[in-house]
Amino acid sequence: MTTKAAQLAAEIARLHFAEKWKIGTIATQLDIHHSVVRRVLRESGLPVPKLAPRPSIADPYMPFILETLERYPTLTASRLFQMVKARGYPGQESHFRGVVSLVRPKPAPEAFLRLTMLPGEQGQVDWGHFGSMKIGRATRLVLAFVMVLAYSRKIFLRFFFGARMPVFLRGHVEAFEYFGGVPRQCLYDNLKSAVTERVGDAIHFNPTFLELARHYRFGPRAAAPRRGNEKGRVERSIRYIRSSFFAGREFASLDALNAAARQWCVEISDERRWPDDHERRVAEAFDDERARLLELPANPFECEERVPVAIGKTPYVRFDLNDYSVPHEYVRRRDLVVVASLERVRVCKGTEVIANHERGWNKHERIENPEHIKALVEHKRNAHEHRGIGRLQHAAPASAAFLARAAERGLNLGSTTTRLLKLLDEYGPVELDQALVEINEREVVHVPAVRLLLEQRRHAKGRPPPVAVSLPDDPRVRGLVVRPHSLETYDSLREDDDDHDENP
Repeated sequence: MTTKAAQLAAEIARLHFAEKWKIGTIATQLDIHHSVVRRVLRESGLPVPKLAPRPSIADPYMPFILETLERYPTLTASRLFQMVKARGYPGQESHFRGVVSLVRPKPAPEAFLRLTMLPGEQGQVDWGHFGSMKIGRATRLVLAFVMVLAYSRKIFLRFFFGARMPVFLRGHVEAFEYFGGVPRQCLYDNLKSAVTERVGDAIHFNPTFLELARHYRFGPRAAAPRRGNEKGRVERSIRYIRSSFFAGREFASLDALNAAARQWCVEISDERRWPDDHERRVAEAFDDERARLLELPANPFECEERVPVAIGKTPYVRFDLNDYSVPHEYVRRRDLVVVASLERVRVCKGTEVIANHERGWNKHERIENPEHIKALVEHKRNAHEHRGIGRLQHAAPASAAFLARAAERGLNLGSTTTRLLKLLDEYGPVELDQALVEINEREVVHVPAVRLLLEQRRHAKGRPPPVAVSLPDDPRVRGLVVRPHSLETYDSLREDDDDHDENP
């Protein structure tokens, strides 16, 4: 008790027992609550006058309330309120809760043994929530994976975005590598990543988590429900992390946060006094424990996330809010798998890696490999050229020889094809083919020469300037070519009809 509190207690006792002041008068004059006055008088060991109980609307229902709470001590006040309300209780639930809190049987206090652990025997694992971090347009939850060696109290601290199974496994892998060994047993608080189902003492552990335990040869153990004392070392460590490390700090990135956490573990956490012997430090106790840890296996456990994906019309796969590019020849595929670590995102077809990207933590971000985009653009350009060449050769067969000579001279086939297609739309397939035949005989490879020849023939026949016909933007008619039929057959039919008319 402080000096000020002791002086206040002495003054309360003097005013009540010597000056005979009432409790309400003392509280008013000293500007304190009457419950403080009663507590001080009660702690003095002298009799304290009790307030006469005031009548309450709950009094007629008190025998029923006491009897029900005696049979069902953990029955909630809200359920009990519904029961007395059905029996005519006229009060409000807020008042009734206060009544129940005064008469509910208090559980007997339970004493706990101080748990003593052998070196290397147990590690305690839990998650701690530490707010969120803004990454571009995304808001990512920040959680701390904490593993504490129960004997030495050495802490492993690693922050992650979220707590999914691959991250949970990755925390174990990094913790064991940080300690340089594996404790014989790891204790958990019924985390969903570790325990999938629990009925009494029957526990079903997550199959993937059991693979991790088998790889590192440790025994998983789930703490009993509502038994926080069993894993008190990790819970106290999380409170210690909040107050000693995280409070008052700001970090621009998760990497910066983890770098600071690793430094804090070595420089601050390891240098604190060891709870079992204040003459020693945690780092010294860990030196004794290190040799008792199980040896690490030759290879770390594979904890990458594997997600089957399907690719639509565009060459991208969607994973964790972002799009990652793949080669364009894999569009419309459903047999691909994303294999993701915290650093990389790989897209695989069987054992073949078709795309490898740095992982992005933003939201709605398009992460592209420049080679994928370059190949797609080239493919689209070549496809456009091939479609144009096919249409041109179908309409004007002489164009094949013209384009071959143009390629020999290093001319741009795409530009040449586009200009010839324009002449095809203006003059028609017959006129263009005839002009190309004559141009090929002259061994000329310039499109302006073809246009000049078409214009000369138009003038010679006295025809009006050509008008390009604009077809609808429909793939069914965009590349349509109609070659007019020769009319000479119709002239022969006409002559046959005239002969029949003369010889009836």
